[in-house]
Amino acid sequence: MTSPTEHDLPWSAGRWLNPPAAAEQDGADLVVTTREGSDFWRTTSYGFVRDDGHALLVPFPVGSALEVTFVADVTELYDQAGALIRVDAGTWIKAGVELSDGEPQLGAVVTHGTSDWSLAPVPRWAGREVTVRVSRAGDAVTVRARCADEPWRTVRLAWLDPAADARAGLFCCSPQRAGLRVRFTRLATGPADTSLH
Repeated sequence: MTSPTEHDLPWSAGRWLNPPAAAEQDGADLVVTTREGSDFWRTTSYGFVRDDGHALLVPFPVGSALEVTFVADVTELYDQAGALIRVDAGTWIKAGVELSDGEPQLGAVVTHGTSDWSLAPVPRWAGREVTVRVSRAGDAVTVRARCADEPWRTVRLAWLDPAADARAGLFCCSPQRAGLRVRFTRLATGPADTSLH
């Protein structure tokens, strides 16, 4: 992977979609507390639509990448945090760490009308700093993630209409409870990755 993200953004650069219960700066970090039952999901298997997760978003044009770094103590089922790309209520991609099957999972949901979901266990990532990177080039979004300074892992390659007006940024949700606290330590942008590998 080449073209690392270069430019840190202030939290004030973003605009909230569904403001959280609290969002407070602690030094350079942003500590976000979720509302009860917050989530992003559309229909598949469960039959419901949820579009009330918390996301702080900035413009995400073709040719750009965005990184979100955070520490999340995910302890309840479906607690989650990471990066969200959003076009509208029926078109979005989220990726990050989520509690499922009793342990932290590195997951992604791609939604074009209905949602799909993929997971891989990352038990060693519990309570540690994680970075999710989303890169938009042509009709593709490449999602990568890493824990601390470990090597990047490719999470997903997903289609996104190159003509779509998208925004991206940090997100967090707690579908089964209130009060998940996530410490976001960095939001950064730069050029899209020049290759998949």
